[in-house]
Amino acid sequence: MKNSKIIYASILSLIFFMGCSNDDNPTPVNQEEVITTLRVALVPETGGNSVIFQQQDLDGDGPNSPVITVSGDLMANTAYTGSITVLNELSSPTEDISEEIQAEDEDHQFFFSFANTSGSSVTYSDSDSNGNPVGLSFVMTTAEAGSETLTIVLRHQPNKSAEGVPEGNITNAGGDTDVQGSFTFNVLN
Repeated sequence: MKNSKIIYASILSLIFFMGCSNDDNPTPVNQEEVITTLRVALVPETGGNSVIFQQQDLDGDGPNSPVITVSGDLMANTAYTGSITVLNELSSPTEDISEEIQAEDEDHQFFFSFANTSGSSVTYSDSDSNGNPVGLSFVMTTAEAGSETLTIVLRHQPNKSAEGVPEGNITNAGGDTDVQGSFTFNVLN
């Protein structure tokens, strides 16, 4: 009986030590970032009021829906210089995820789409080291007066060389969605 306990303990020890390995070249894990806030600043290129679109979800994956705000109306037929800030406000101090997106720009791209066929459009103003768009900065041009909804999607590891992706078409982009926000706003004459 005593010998069987010794054999049993020896087998368990052997299994334990075989399961542990010394990996001299571990693969770094790029943890998915926590995103609580998507903020879009729009500054008219020809004067007028700036507008902020914001989606904020301070309970993360909790039961509460994100709070979406649009600070004002946009002007018809006007170009707006846009910039995006992405934050983790659950972290103390608040973590600016935009800096990580900029540092890993080859692995990220924002996509912009409008719900209506109003003629509003977005043009990328920034690019990664390969000349592909990122979308942290852009120009949004409004069309005629009316109501519009802009959806912004941040994709992690999109296929930036796929058909249509460099022009901002998300259809063939692939990758994972890090954050998505939709903002309904009015365009006034």
